[in-house]
Amino acid sequence: MDSGKLGPKNCGEHLEQAKNNFPVCKCGFDMLDTGFFNDCKKLEIQKGAQDFNIPIIRSNRKLVATENGGLRNPSPLVFNSSWDAKEVKQGTDKFNYPVYSGIQRPKNDEDIAFMSILELGQLLKEKLITSAELTGIFLDRLKRYGPVLESVITITEELAYQQAKEADQLLSKGKYLGPLQGIPYGLKDIIVVPNYPTTWGSKSFKDQVLDLEAWVYKRLKSAGAVLIAKLVAGSLAYDDIWFGGRTRNPWNMEEFSTGSSAGPASCTSAGIVPFAVGSETVGSITYPAARCGVTALRPTFGAVGRTGVMSISESLDKLGPFCRSAADCVVVLDAIRGKDPDDLSSRDIALVDPFSVDITKLTVGYLEDADKEVVNVLQSKGVKMVPFDLKYTVDSAQGIVNFTMDVDMLAHFDEWQRSNKDDEFEAEDQWPLELRRARVITAVDYIQAQRARSKLIQEVRESFKVDAFIGDATDWEKVCVGNLVGMPVVVVPIGFKKIPNAPTDDTRRRTTITTGIYAPPDCDHVALALAMAYQSVTNHHKQHPPIDNIGPNDSIPNPPTSMIPARQLRGY
Repeated sequence: MDSGKLGPKNCGEHLEQAKNNFPVCKCGFDMLDTGFFNDCKKLEIQKGAQDFNIPIIRSNRKLVATENGGLRNPSPLVFNSSWDAKEVKQGTDKFNYPVYSGIQRPKNDEDIAFMSILELGQLLKEKLITSAELTGIFLDRLKRYGPVLESVITITEELAYQQAKEADQLLSKGKYLGPLQGIPYGLKDIIVVPNYPTTWGSKSFKDQVLDLEAWVYKRLKSAGAVLIAKLVAGSLAYDDIWFGGRTRNPWNMEEFSTGSSAGPASCTSAGIVPFAVGSETVGSITYPAARCGVTALRPTFGAVGRTGVMSISESLDKLGPFCRSAADCVVVLDAIRGKDPDDLSSRDIALVDPFSVDITKLTVGYLEDADKEVVNVLQSKGVKMVPFDLKYTVDSAQGIVNFTMDVDMLAHFDEWQRSNKDDEFEAEDQWPLELRRARVITAVDYIQAQRARSKLIQEVRESFKVDAFIGDATDWEKVCVGNLVGMPVVVVPIGFKKIPNAPTDDTRRRTTITTGIYAPPDCDHVALALAMAYQSVTNHHKQHPPIDNIGPNDSIPNPPTSMIPARQLRGY
């Protein structure tokens, strides 16, 4: 193939002729920060791109990019978050869960709706309630509160009663599958369930039914859990705006939930589901969990398989549980963790049983923004607490995040952009703007960002001299660094404060306060054990949001007057 080379010797004599065929696109080179080439070299590049690069680009696109969502043909360039050179395979043993002996069935459905997974499981095991009854209670709440919170996309009622019936039949025969047997739950609507729409929260895909079955759904189904709904995913997993509206925060319905795992956070907070599975690329578990005041786990990258889940970035996407408590997060993680044969990044991680961790042997750091009450509580439980600072020299973790996430996302939604479906997107200043910008990030600069990421990971590893640390779960820098490194964090509710500009002193609406418990990759059990220790002597996670009674002389305007702009990732 003719490369169209214009060397120093023939450049001058052919320059004018070449310019007629290939006018120099100087602004394009400047946009790529490659304006240092002289005109001869620019012409050579332009001709080479036309003759060589573009045919290859089009051929590859035809092979793998005609479908959106990144559900097939994953990149073989795999990120491994482990800090251990030798990966240890996990055994088949499950965790040893506490038993709630002498448990009684509450008299009203409201109290049942806010019981923990382990409590509900004990009711089922002792035949104080059936899975069909539980399913009915939560389906009623879905239908009552889902429209108010704009948090539910599809109710899977027929499937739910079928799975509940199967769970009850097994229990009646003495066959016990584990603590999730018969427990209703919801999935973020980027997770594929056969025969039901998987909308990705987007009007462009709201009628989409995929012929796949997500690995995480298979795991929960095999554990006997009962799927009752597909919950709101912000459009294409960006924020809390979706084709049906914008998801509300149950603790203050004038606010929105933030983050694309909007439905899982809002529904768990409101007692619409006992637990839900959401996802995070950068912030979509931590932000909505903090806003809605629920306990949630963003696990180690690779801990949970992602086959059958819409992909933003293969090296950043994670699935994790939203629950009533850290103990419930342990239960769900135990069911969904492990190697997914079709997810190249998933791993068998040798997690210690969080219920057996001796926290008195741990040294835990606390950052300047750590809540002192959390530090004091853990110290009173025998944990060695020390001041800590996570040190690294990389000056723009967000810049690395943007390059990684946006380029990967564009590769998965190339057809969507090329067919101008981005013009239909629910929020023009979100994915449409970011992915247009990503179109001009070169492969060289993408790789340089990954090298900078590698440097960041090495520096964080060298700085991580404690077993875990406490800090703000929603600090944007820590969100970016944590996701780039692949470290787990548990979001823990630690209290409430008055809402700003309250219309009355009697309002029951509250702003939730949370903290983050961070651990090194593959040490989710440490963060979970610390969270359980804190929750064993506090009750913030047991409070009910004021959906039905926000207080005298208070009302929620519709639309809200206190509009909170959608989170945007592109600001520096």
